[in-house]
Amino acid sequence: MSWTEAEVRELKVGRYMLIDDSPCRIVDITMSKPGKHGEAKGRIVAIGVFDGQKHSVVYPVKHKVKVPIIVKKNAQVLSITNNEAQLMDTETFETFIIPLDPEDIDKVKPGMEVPYWEAMGKRKIMLQN
Repeated sequence: MSWTEAEVRELKVGRYMLIDDSPCRIVDITMSKPGKHGEAKGRIVAIGVFDGQKHSVVYPVKHKVKVPIIVKKNAQVLSITNNEAQLMDTETFETFIIPLDPEDIDKVKPGMEVPYWEAMGKRKIMLQN
């Protein structure tokens, strides 16, 4: 998929950005005041969408960062084997395989419809907790 650009000062908590080419959800932003010889900085703490890792970066507020375009779709579960689910997109009827998270294995059953997100060429099943 693709991405757009935004300045650090335009970002808000709950939105997404790319850190190390991984889509991350922003959980905290703190902006500092400009110094005597420098400009204001923004410290961003984010959680990876696909890996669940905590990322932290510091950029000047005028710095441009990449914002991923996340496509939210639905798919039907065709089968489950070895912690992987074979899904079929409900709009395009494309079939593909997605690895399941350990906590989602008991929740996903063949025949049910599940939401999934697609961003930066990766896919993940997003079940409600």
